[in-house]
Amino acid sequence: MMIRKIAVALTALTLSATLAHAEFPEREVLGVVMWGAGGATDTVARAINPAAEVALGKSIIVLNKSGGAGAISTAYVNTAAADGYTFLYGAENPQLHPIMGVGKLDYSNFYPVNILGRGVAVVVVPTASKYQTMGELMADIAANPGMVKMGSTGPGGLPSTVSALISNSAPFDVIAIPFGGEGPGLTAMLGGEVDFMPSGLSAASEQIKAGNMRALAVVNGEEIGPLPGVPAITDALPDMANFLPWGPFYGVFVKRDTADDIKAKYVAAFATAAADEGFQTLMTNRGNVLMGISGDEADAFLKKWQQVTAWALQDTGAAKVNPETLGIPRP
Repeated sequence: MMIRKIAVALTALTLSATLAHAEFPEREVLGVVMWGAGGATDTVARAINPAAEVALGKSIIVLNKSGGAGAISTAYVNTAAADGYTFLYGAENPQLHPIMGVGKLDYSNFYPVNILGRGVAVVVVPTASKYQTMGELMADIAANPGMVKMGSTGPGGLPSTVSALISNSAPFDVIAIPFGGEGPGLTAMLGGEVDFMPSGLSAASEQIKAGNMRALAVVNGEEIGPLPGVPAITDALPDMANFLPWGPFYGVFVKRDTADDIKAKYVAAFATAAADEGFQTLMTNRGNVLMGISGDEADAFLKKWQQVTAWALQDTGAAKVNPETLGIPRP
């Protein structure tokens, strides 16, 4: 009799847990944004949040929790219960935390509900530059090693990372001149202090639209909608394909050990939300490439992105920890 009572109780508990998941979410959920209000990650999160609320069927409270280059918010979500009621609106930064000595957590600890999109880098020159194509720039660099000046933001920044990727694809001996950000660097380029600069499209787009600078290539495997007619960098540097796609990215993550049915509800909700016309317009207007991948496909993207970027940082002397010691193979 006692054994039968225990069996009935266990069956009831199992049924209760199943029903609880079937009803998820029963209340509002918390979306933790990795960066502060008004930043790129926050803008993406707040743009998709209304459509995600409708698809999920409950309110999503957005909490900005910045600090430690995303480490504080990552740790906060990681210490929360794996019940689906707390998730992360994150960017690429945690994939570099172990390499930069910031922390041990990266996205291997989380399940990628949706990699919503990624930013794209461009190689730009002033409109009056003698370089009309990426091929011409590369030919001049090869003919005059150590003479062509490149705008940079210092080791570990986007320009130096793009520079490292190019260096692994072709001879690329340039003089890197550091500035306090992409904005100051681009301004200095327009003033003739440097010859060219790799930059995020979001930082360069207004000057490109105004006709003050010209994009020689997009750091992508194909042309992108916001820059029609600008060739992919692989046209001039085919070996760059080994490192692409690359760029800052934005996504939605829950703890890896969250129940599969809850993960599935999040995946379905954010797939629906990512198809929202308003969200897609905002992303493309900001120069982002829409991705909308999850699960195994997203994990493969995250792993490759970490490999490429970690070794680029290692090669430029910016990495604090050798990727090899972390089990990250060279791409």
